[in-house]
Amino acid sequence: MCLIADVNYDRVITMEEKEHVRLWNECLKIINDNIPSKAYECWFEPIVPESWDKDKKMLTIVVPSNFYAEYLDEHYQDLLKSTFARVMGAGTNLSYTIIQEKATNTTVQCRSGYVNPVKEKEQSDMENYNPFPAIPTRRKIDPQLNPHYTFDTFVEGECNKLARSAGMKIAENPGKNTFNPLFIYGGSGLGKTHLAQAIGWATLEQYPDKKVLYIDSNRFQAQYTNAHLHNRVNDFIAFYQMVDLLIVDDIQFFAGKTGTQSVFFQIFNHLQMNGKQIILIADQSPKLLQGLDDRMLTRFRWGLNAEIALPNPETRKAILKSKVHTDGLTIPDNVLDYIADHVSDSVRELEGVINSLLAQSTLTDVEINLDLVRKVVNCLVSAPERTISVSSIQDAVCGYYGLEPHMLQSNSRKREVVQARQIAMYLSRKYTKVSLSSIGEQIGNRDHATVLYAVKSIQNLVEVDKEVQYSVEAIEASLK
Repeated sequence: MCLIADVNYDRVITMEEKEHVRLWNECLKIINDNIPSKAYECWFEPIVPESWDKDKKMLTIVVPSNFYAEYLDEHYQDLLKSTFARVMGAGTNLSYTIIQEKATNTTVQCRSGYVNPVKEKEQSDMENYNPFPAIPTRRKIDPQLNPHYTFDTFVEGECNKLARSAGMKIAENPGKNTFNPLFIYGGSGLGKTHLAQAIGWATLEQYPDKKVLYIDSNRFQAQYTNAHLHNRVNDFIAFYQMVDLLIVDDIQFFAGKTGTQSVFFQIFNHLQMNGKQIILIADQSPKLLQGLDDRMLTRFRWGLNAEIALPNPETRKAILKSKVHTDGLTIPDNVLDYIADHVSDSVRELEGVINSLLAQSTLTDVEINLDLVRKVVNCLVSAPERTISVSSIQDAVCGYYGLEPHMLQSNSRKREVVQARQIAMYLSRKYTKVSLSSIGEQIGNRDHATVLYAVKSIQNLVEVDKEVQYSVEAIEASLK
């Protein structure tokens, strides 16, 4: 819907350009009736209309910054679209002209009576503003760490050994190591936040004067919005630049937020260049993240990318024992074994089963045994869906045709091998989200054109050849 152009805005709105002013005023009347007055004052009063192109049905408005345009697009796009349809007709587009942000206020001369894009703030607002409301501006800051998230309560296993070892090294010498930034990634509920905060606590134990801070991406975004509204972005950046160890959780939620990414990029560069430690947490590795600037992703890969994977049964049982010990509970080993064997999605789910087990036992006055744990697990844990991959499809095809796995990878032109290879490609395309090129690489290092040909060939054969149809259906049944 929007086109954004970064330009210096130094032109004067003249009397000959009244049409776009009239149209924008009509739009403002509708907008003002549909949103709270405070939101209207913050986000719409500062806007200056620039031009109206009737032929292209394009209204151009002037806004103070990229962040401003981003915020309007994210929060008011539907309202603007419907308003434009009423005033100027369906299909009207919006274009932004961005004033280059400077350290001092940028103003626009306006004969049409509109206020300046950058509004002046009252002195009282400026004095009371704090870029981090929960933390007073002083040398010692509240690290925002959970007191339970320490290394003492973090259970090490093969699933997290690398990340934990790196974390211990960081705590010994934050910022002065090869693990900067430390990028911790993995699925939900596997202990990423626990580990990152444990590093923070261990750092404070050894360096009490260090300024350690944990922040999640949503709160960072909210603070940046607040700073922008108060025209104190520079203070916001300065606050974060004084931190010695910065932990940012759920970094993937910065995706698509160009203003937030830009300000975080400045903070990141300053901290790293000054030997400060950065720890980032996400649900995927940097190479799989979408919607983030390439320059940020490149820097995320500078240090160590450490995955926290699903714990194996031994680690799951160790985690359960640790929780039982910490909470002062008494639960039989056979019950813990059952939980460890049947609950495998996340550490959070393990803890949830223990909590539910304790509640059931207390409320119904029933001892904790296998019968009770089976009931709890069946209620809380859904049966896992089988994951179908290119590799598992190849195994199923080879099993059906009685072929050695390497045969699909070979250049053999035997009819049964070619057909099996094509079926494997066809099913990989049908049951996975893997690209044609990746399927080809995994099945004999073929190119995407070969895979596409195989897929179409099997699609046609399934419709006319009962034997091929039966074979494909039998292999599909073995995958489910």
